[in-house]
Amino acid sequence: MSRIARFPWLFSARVDLTCFLGSAVVSWLLLAIGAGTGLLHTDAPEWTWITTVLLVDVAHVYSTAFRVYFDRVELQRRIWLYVLAPLLSFFIGWAVHSEDEPLFWRMLAYLAVFHFVRQQYGWVALYRTRAGETSRTGRWVDSAAIYLATLYPLAWWHAHLPRGFHWFMDQDFHPLPRLCAQILEPTYWLALLLYAGRSLTNGLRAGRWNPGKDIVVLTTALCWHIGIITFNSDYAFTVTNVLIHGVPYLVLVYRSRFAQQASGSSMNGCITTSRWRTVFLFLATVWCLAFVEELLWDRGVWHERTWLFGAGWSNETLRGILVPLLAVPQLTHYILDGFIWKRRSNPDLARTFTGIDTP
Repeated sequence: MSRIARFPWLFSARVDLTCFLGSAVVSWLLLAIGAGTGLLHTDAPEWTWITTVLLVDVAHVYSTAFRVYFDRVELQRRIWLYVLAPLLSFFIGWAVHSEDEPLFWRMLAYLAVFHFVRQQYGWVALYRTRAGETSRTGRWVDSAAIYLATLYPLAWWHAHLPRGFHWFMDQDFHPLPRLCAQILEPTYWLALLLYAGRSLTNGLRAGRWNPGKDIVVLTTALCWHIGIITFNSDYAFTVTNVLIHGVPYLVLVYRSRFAQQASGSSMNGCITTSRWRTVFLFLATVWCLAFVEELLWDRGVWHERTWLFGAGWSNETLRGILVPLLAVPQLTHYILDGFIWKRRSNPDLARTFTGIDTP
């Protein structure tokens, strides 16, 4: 058995390296293209919006439906949670939006930030579980590294407003004194150094390498620092923020929903036709749903891409309903994400991470 096959990969060496490292490498290549073509000094071009925001960011939100609403057994298992989540999302969103629209967008932005941060921590926690790591010291070091890899750039962003980019809309973040980022910076570097030192020590002395976890921490730290601190660029923020978040999540949902096909569909090193068909239908479904949502956003609210979605609708009453309604998939995704990936309350989830490792 090769050494790479003995590492505690979540899915397999090939899949993990592709979705975690590969998505980061693509974002860095796009940064290099942006630097060479001057895109770092302009708003993100339309092709970037289509390939990253529409086909990855919005699409990954709808992929949750495959884990819940397109799975009859799972839907019936926690029917009240899965029904109430979108209903409460709409009514609470509508109530806030009707009273204070800026507050609505600020709340949505901070929920999104929380979701992005927690997802990166979730990958680290899964890798710890996969490797059987139970050390309390290790858990603290890992948690500090991944949380500070995201929270310090966010604190720096809040302390240096306005920037050339935003999460959803201008002024959706509340400014912080620059002293907050200055105080947090030494802790940030210390946490990353401690993580690197402990990882190297475990690997060199004890032979306990966990390369998938190291890749998540490293790519998160690099992408969040580069996209938020290094460059003051809408293009740079978009390509570094979206890909490492959305691509692994799409892989996770696909593997959890179609775990049996994913494990048994490789024969003699070749992917079977049935698996390609499943992948195509999965992606086509989430891409179509993402397109419909963005069409409604653009026609009913933004009126920014008439070349793609057509002329907009000028109706303030309709807009007051559309905004909280179209936010429901995103809010539902944030809520359910805190339930459907917890191994203790999802007994069938373990098979997602026991696929056949293909060399």
